[in-house]
Amino acid sequence: MSDITFGALGVPAPLLDVLAKDGKTTAFPIQVDTLPDTLAGRDVLGRGKTGSGKTLAFSIPLAARLGGPLAGGTRRSGRVLGLVLAPTRELATQINATLEPLAAAYGMTTTTIFGGVNQNRQVAALKAGVDIIVACPGRLEDLISQGFVKLDAVEITVIDEADHMADLGFLPSVTRILDKTPRDGQRLLFSATLDNGVDKLVKRFLQNEVLHSVDEANSPVAAMTHHVFHVGGVEEKKELVRTLASGTGRRILFMRTKHHAKKLAQQLTAQGIPAVDLHGNLSQPARDRNLAAFSSGAAKVLVATDVAARGVHVDDVELVIHVDPPMEHKAYLHRSGRTARAGAEGSVVTLVLPGQEKDVKDLLRKAAITATPVPVTPTSPQVTALVGEVAPYVAPAPKSEQPGRGQGGGGRSQGANAQRKRAAREGAQGQGGARGQGGRGGRGAGQGAQAGQPRTDRSGRPAAERSAAERSAAGREQRPARDHRPAERSAQPAASGNARATGRRASHGGGTGGGKLMVGSVVRQNGGPRRAGR
Repeated sequence: MSDITFGALGVPAPLLDVLAKDGKTTAFPIQVDTLPDTLAGRDVLGRGKTGSGKTLAFSIPLAARLGGPLAGGTRRSGRVLGLVLAPTRELATQINATLEPLAAAYGMTTTTIFGGVNQNRQVAALKAGVDIIVACPGRLEDLISQGFVKLDAVEITVIDEADHMADLGFLPSVTRILDKTPRDGQRLLFSATLDNGVDKLVKRFLQNEVLHSVDEANSPVAAMTHHVFHVGGVEEKKELVRTLASGTGRRILFMRTKHHAKKLAQQLTAQGIPAVDLHGNLSQPARDRNLAAFSSGAAKVLVATDVAARGVHVDDVELVIHVDPPMEHKAYLHRSGRTARAGAEGSVVTLVLPGQEKDVKDLLRKAAITATPVPVTPTSPQVTALVGEVAPYVAPAPKSEQPGRGQGGGGRSQGANAQRKRAAREGAQGQGGARGQGGRGGRGAGQGAQAGQPRTDRSGRPAAERSAAERSAAGREQRPARDHRPAERSAQPAASGNARATGRRASHGGGTGGGKLMVGSVVRQNGGPRRAGR
């Protein structure tokens, strides 16, 4: 943090008031360097480490430069003046949270656009008129192709985490989107590195850009302490993870797979340590609920895959644990960057099993991290110092009440389960112990056989004398028609957070031919499975 105030950098008074209410008066280095140029309308290429304040660095000029001309003006449906492109839904949501109050100071509106959720809310916002959109490339291209949004009036375009866009394969989409914006508009690009095609993006779309590189692209944060703990085996590692997770402060545990992230969160919760998971198999509502629980302190532990390595900013994360060491050094730096943000301090722990020593040593060398490996047990002084005060035991809530579960979450809907149980009870009771209307096989319309009496069909003939074909036909005739309304299940999101999952609805009609039935994250079509989303 520098001693230079936002006012000294030329930030307008309406925005100074918003920043002051949020406790922000002095600027970070990347804001000090870039704001004079961005506020003047220059194209800027900003390079800075994660947690350095890039979001505010481009949100302030977006609001300041677009706000003046719009004061008291009118907006037209689909006429967007500002565009921010982000690689993941979590990052898009957090950018919008920073940008929205700044835009509101000038009476402007913002909205987010990303896949994995129904597009109706996004379309409604666009039709009502929105000034700035924060979007992931996939869903934005979908809405452009459907005619719901045009970019020919965009005055300022921001590409955030451009290197992560490249890692996820989004640069072709970004290129097509930027081609639809006016060439004379202002463009701001922020990236940790310029590899994997980011440099080509800069050369094609930025004009007379000013480069601001606050620090080395991959440098670790100075206030971050790194530890490498060697453990004797899998069981010892499990106990060590539980111990490290037991403190009172927020901590993020990184796993390599979605399955293991979900499983570990459940295990910790069952052990009295409230934990939530974050990974690509969760629906967007479940992701939002789990992040909200982590941000509010209802859950002190977030167990995540690399989907949370970027774009997840929660204040005061005191410890990041690489339960599964990442595959490459950039992932290590971005995972670790969830702590020691915005000048705060934090610690990072990497757990190493026998046989992983060489890979972790190479990983840390490439990341320019110096840490002496130490063999530990859950009771070692190094572990105890990191845990600090142990949080009190919290009795696990019923599964249906845990964050990320219940209706719309990663598991079965609580409401759907209740409906099934109620239907089963009603079907079992009927009149006088008979099976009620809609029982399987068409057994009566509320007039099933009394105990000890043979069932009969409409003609009075005993049911036992009917043929199998007749019984099947009767069942089809009396079974209630299925509800052909589309189910509200959206496609499961990809780990990147930006698969073009447009919330396809499952169709139950007409046999097994052309209909699609969403089961988990697999779409079965024409009898064969294919993976939903990406």
